[in-house]
Amino acid sequence: MKRFPMIVGLALAGFFARGQATNAPAYPLITHNPYFSIWSFSDNLNESTTHHWTGKDQSLLGLIKVDGTVYRFMGKEPVEYKTVLAAANEKPYTCKFTETEPAKDWASSKFDDNNWKIGTAPFSDDKLAAKTVWTSKNIWVRRTFTINDINFNKLALTLHHDDDVVVYLNGEKIAEQSGANGDLQYFPLSEVAVGKLKKGENILALHCTNTGGGAWLDAGFADELKPTDHAALEIARQTGVTVNATQTIYNFKCGKADLQLTFTSPLLMNNLSILSRPVSYISYKVKSNDDKPHQVKVYLSASADIARNTPQQPVTTKQYEAGNLSILKAGTVEQPVLQKKGDDLRIDWGYMYVAVPKTANATQYVSSGKEAVNSFFSGSSKSTASTGTNLVLNTVIPFGAVGKATVEKFVELGYDDITPVQYFHTNLNPWWKTAKTKTIEQVLANAAVEYPAVLKKCAAFNTSMYSDAQKAGGDKYAKLCVLAYRQSISAHMLVKSPKGETLFLSKENFSNGSINTVDVTYPSAPLYLLYKPELLKGMLNGIFYFSESGKFAHNFAAHDLGTYPLANGQTYGEGMPVEESGNMLILTTAIVKADGNASYAKKHWKTLTIWTNYLTKEGLDPANQLCTDDFAGHLARNANLSAKAIVGIGCYAHLADLLGHKAVAAKYRAIAKEMVTKWMQMADAGDHYSLVFDKKETWSQKYNIVWDKILGLKLFPQSVYDREIKYYLTKQNEFGLPLDSRKTYTKSDWIIWTATMASSRSDFEALVNPVYKYATETPTHVPLSDWHETTNGKKVGFQARSVVGGYFIKILQQKWSGK
Repeated sequence: MKRFPMIVGLALAGFFARGQATNAPAYPLITHNPYFSIWSFSDNLNESTTHHWTGKDQSLLGLIKVDGTVYRFMGKEPVEYKTVLAAANEKPYTCKFTETEPAKDWASSKFDDNNWKIGTAPFSDDKLAAKTVWTSKNIWVRRTFTINDINFNKLALTLHHDDDVVVYLNGEKIAEQSGANGDLQYFPLSEVAVGKLKKGENILALHCTNTGGGAWLDAGFADELKPTDHAALEIARQTGVTVNATQTIYNFKCGKADLQLTFTSPLLMNNLSILSRPVSYISYKVKSNDDKPHQVKVYLSASADIARNTPQQPVTTKQYEAGNLSILKAGTVEQPVLQKKGDDLRIDWGYMYVAVPKTANATQYVSSGKEAVNSFFSGSSKSTASTGTNLVLNTVIPFGAVGKATVEKFVELGYDDITPVQYFHTNLNPWWKTAKTKTIEQVLANAAVEYPAVLKKCAAFNTSMYSDAQKAGGDKYAKLCVLAYRQSISAHMLVKSPKGETLFLSKENFSNGSINTVDVTYPSAPLYLLYKPELLKGMLNGIFYFSESGKFAHNFAAHDLGTYPLANGQTYGEGMPVEESGNMLILTTAIVKADGNASYAKKHWKTLTIWTNYLTKEGLDPANQLCTDDFAGHLARNANLSAKAIVGIGCYAHLADLLGHKAVAAKYRAIAKEMVTKWMQMADAGDHYSLVFDKKETWSQKYNIVWDKILGLKLFPQSVYDREIKYYLTKQNEFGLPLDSRKTYTKSDWIIWTATMASSRSDFEALVNPVYKYATETPTHVPLSDWHETTNGKKVGFQARSVVGGYFIKILQQKWSGK
């Protein structure tokens, strides 16, 4: 997709555009937490349907009527399907199955399956979700169904498979998929495949192989409906887009009117009351572009998909008023609070809200998605449904006659998740819910009253953050920080523990869905150390509690607290003892530096001591353990992991000194220094230090030693930094420095850390600029991926993760060094 230059359409846009980002892999619109997170995956806002970060549709559709002509400036109408053969997520069905390999003609319609078992779909190893439990390696399923109408628009196979699956229709293979797709997805069928379907009785047969991990099988058919033809609908011309820390700003030419559309998610860390408020603003500024007055109305359609996991879940809606607001509300009928856990999931409990001040004289109503656009054309504003599976919340705002003077109005989009997470079997309330603020209506009302003040605060922060980043690392580095800011924060949920401690719980997005993963916290930390150390404490508090309560009875730190949104104890199958213990020690020391006192370390001194003693025994020459780069596999004798252990021990010595334990400090500093000497000998590969001890042909980024520099521990000599940076500059590819010698892929957060070890600005920029090139030229249009291929800029895995908070490490280093 071709990226366009920034063209300023409104005078005010010029102010925001200077210095901020104008290109992104995807554009944040509504960003609050892992469940309330809506993005545009295209450069032009009206090129595609808006999505949740997982990629599923969460449609926001925007239209503007100028003197009777309607223009679409936001989103596209989502593709809709009509069920032909229901999958189990819509309606459980019975079928025949076997877990013993059958005869070769098992998929044939003539095959005798009388000796097969009868089961109800879905088939899974998840005993809570499965209608039939499947725990073996293979399963063969035959589903008999009758169909009378075989005239379709575009027939698709609906399929949820984990793992490899082959699908047959009446004995003929029609589809084959490998791996696990995580959810029910639509797979278009060829004309040949559709031709296998006949009137009357048919056999859908599936063979699924579980290659490891979870198991799931469910299938059906659906027909893609023909899109509604809106012949009179014009497409607004997008003239620019600007992304800053808290806002995404679009400019459009809509005939004889110009529109500036601003999405503001006020994630201001110096005010946790505002930060925790699950309300974003959608602001519209309209003016004439020919100096003549024009009649203008703006329309927003918000899909109820925002409040459910799958499109098949029935929703209920409500239209009402509260104080000075007009409100639309939607949520699932079922309300299965905290009943699902995992990665590729959307929230399906609680309620979404579209609120608008009564002074805007807006009209609000509920309709089906099919009726939505036509209702704006016709001026019909009567709700046509309150419950169903394809509902949208519609808001029409009249602007009247708009001339040269800009007219501004706004809408609020909010979400009440009721109880967002479970923490050691206790359901926690949202942070905003207090004795004074008890309802979401109060939150919406406060946000509306404070709209001008909040936008002013956002503008001030946007400017100051960009300025700090620019001074620290240059324009391209600053733009990377802009792209990272909202993504990182909104991958967390802010709550309080039953004891009143801050908990800022991350979700390991587009990975395994873990909650509060320590080696996700570690790369994220610089952003929070800069702007709100209390939030970093909120990432560590639960891990300390897990150990200190005796629930995690090991002499090293845990990997995680569970699978989002259930923080009931580690669910990751294998620990990372050196990795996580080192992370906790380093981050505790960083908090102490940010706080200016050692009270946080004192509170957890016994635990820190246990973890340090583990590192002194196991850290110098690590066994075949996983580290944070676990996607690269196990690695024994990992020099970078060893460096983390050494820095962790050095951190403990530093903390001991601050707490007045001088003998302890001297002892552990001596241990760390001795380990550095041995490390340099074992990793020495001439012009660089190796990935694996005593394997001189290998190399890796030694990003962990950056904390030695930032915290002023002075464990590693400057010559180590200089040798590594000089070598890295010879190993770069077009889109960045590979992670190590094993592959050409990389982690962009680690590149920024590695670059921060450089002594010169020129070397820093030489390492960082290819990351900027990746972020602005990647062909993969998803929320910023931290794991990409350095040869072509494509995403390898991961997206929308909090770890991009690590981009802020250069600003942190500059701040703490007094520069």
